[in-house]
Amino acid sequence: MLDAAPNAWPKGAEAFGRDHMIRALYDWTMRLADHPRSLSALGVVSFVESSFFPIPPDVLMIPMIIARPARAWLIAAVALVTSVLGGLFGYFIGAVLWDTVGQPILDFYGKADAGATFAEKFNQYGAWAVLIAGVTPFPFKVITIVSGWTGLSLPVFIVSAIVARGLRFFIVAGLLWKFGAPIRDFIERRVGLMFTLFMALLIGGFALVKLL
Repeated sequence: MLDAAPNAWPKGAEAFGRDHMIRALYDWTMRLADHPRSLSALGVVSFVESSFFPIPPDVLMIPMIIARPARAWLIAAVALVTSVLGGLFGYFIGAVLWDTVGQPILDFYGKADAGATFAEKFNQYGAWAVLIAGVTPFPFKVITIVSGWTGLSLPVFIVSAIVARGLRFFIVAGLLWKFGAPIRDFIERRVGLMFTLFMALLIGGFALVKLL
């Protein structure tokens, strides 16, 4: 679920500096959960995560909801709105600032080759790409930037982003609201896999219906 957790990054001398920076950002984000203005901090983190920031808002959402379960739906709504707005900023980066900002961001995440591959047929499957990246551990900012770069229909992008981010944040909020702290380990370690399997089944189902 935590698509940019420090232990998910490749090891090696070249990645050491990046790993250190990610760990520092991760720890800083976790500390924001105890800040008096944690809801505003969540909005900022959720916004920038959709365009360039490496730490997902779930890192902040989880302790916030556990501390105040009654605010679970408000917390999820803030994450949703600001994430979609951040996605629009990522779209702008891809559409207007690709060479100066977009390409370097994809290089940082090691997704430059993926971006080139997506570009070939992206407009044909763009809605699915946004849905998958918005729900699964795949870095959402990669898809928001590539969406702008390839000129994906803006209404299609917005609707797909709302559905994907809504599913992700409100399911997490619902699980925490219902089960509290005991479900935390499952969310952090396994929900990403469950979302990925769900999307695979959904896509497979659509493909099967189309064949029939």
